[in-house]
Amino acid sequence: MRDIFAEIWATAKRNKLRTGLTGFAVAWGIFMLIFLLGAGNGLINATEQNNNQFMDNSMVVFGGETSKPYKGFKEGRPIQLNDRDFGLTKNRFATHIEEVGAIVSQGPLTISYGENYTSSPVLGVFPNYQAINKIEMCYGRFINNIDNEQQRKVIVISDEQAKELTSRPIQSLIGQYVDVGSNAFQVVGIYKKKQSGSSSYGNTPFNTLRILYGGGDNMEQINFSFHGLDTEADNESFEKSLRSSINKNHDAAPDDNSAVWIENRFTQALQMKTGMSIIRTALWIIGIFTLLSGIVGVSNIMLITVKERTREFGIRKAIGARPWSILKLIIIESVIITTFFGYTGMVLGIMANEYMDMTIGHEEVDAGAFKATMFVNPTVGLDVCVEATLVMVIAGTLAGLIPARKAAKIRPIEALRAE
Repeated sequence: MRDIFAEIWATAKRNKLRTGLTGFAVAWGIFMLIFLLGAGNGLINATEQNNNQFMDNSMVVFGGETSKPYKGFKEGRPIQLNDRDFGLTKNRFATHIEEVGAIVSQGPLTISYGENYTSSPVLGVFPNYQAINKIEMCYGRFINNIDNEQQRKVIVISDEQAKELTSRPIQSLIGQYVDVGSNAFQVVGIYKKKQSGSSSYGNTPFNTLRILYGGGDNMEQINFSFHGLDTEADNESFEKSLRSSINKNHDAAPDDNSAVWIENRFTQALQMKTGMSIIRTALWIIGIFTLLSGIVGVSNIMLITVKERTREFGIRKAIGARPWSILKLIIIESVIITTFFGYTGMVLGIMANEYMDMTIGHEEVDAGAFKATMFVNPTVGLDVCVEATLVMVIAGTLAGLIPARKAAKIRPIEALRAE
């Protein structure tokens, strides 16, 4: 075996260009597959992270404006959601709905603590607002059902607002009273402001804010989480039924899609997953074709190698070399070249992905209203890297096997006549 390796090394040295081209084809195919998949995964992960701001199985209902006349009313009539709509949503659709909440807003209002102040809109919310909007608490707690039932004057502010209100550690605000407009509210929680959010909001109990500012029975949004709607068809049917029911409450046409707007995060997530799946498939197709180009390159060069050494193989057979020894020599040469350069391409691909992760993988685009990460973990699993390298090695071996069988079968006299 040592003699075979020595002979392969001597052959590679004599044919540096040929060996280099073979190695480049192998390394480039592996490198491009790993690099493309890594970059694609980085973009996909970033997109999913930037869009993962809300609970997938949730909907938000808004009042809109009628687009067609109905029951003597003209089009263009605004629809204001109210307690009847809230009760209808909660009771008639209880089979699928888990928890219902609503939102009213006021402001922007001045929130002050001592000599420090900030200004922002204040939302009146139900406890489910935290789960639906994936609000992460830094300190304290969020609004609960008791706050709403007892109409407590409590408020949950963002860490950004807290930093404006005190120069001390922001957790020191928990339990303190701040002035919200002309009313004193106790701070019960501080949440982490999302990078994609356009502004910070103060969150108070829904009933408290609506009563303080004379909201009557009106509300701006109805939000809820749901279960049992697993397909787009199920969701479309549910939305149609919910919209029709709420429209009837306001004497609007049941099929008027403009009277009530429904934002369905589940169907949005399905569409996003479909889009990401298409991108992943496209990346794999491009990567595989790049890998195939490397395999074709190896095959062509191995065919040329056998043709160039036809006379050599004829002499070997003439002096007693067995067909298996020639076959083994070509196959081992193919395996060694593809393994070495395949491993080199794999390492370079992993290094390129790691470099992306260390540079653009931590950069954010600041558009003023929001910040978004462009790349998140632009890497490929080690299993994919190893599998791609093994595919190239096996393909290189098969590429060498076909001409090797031809060389092993050639008769010495025909080999010696070859040019």
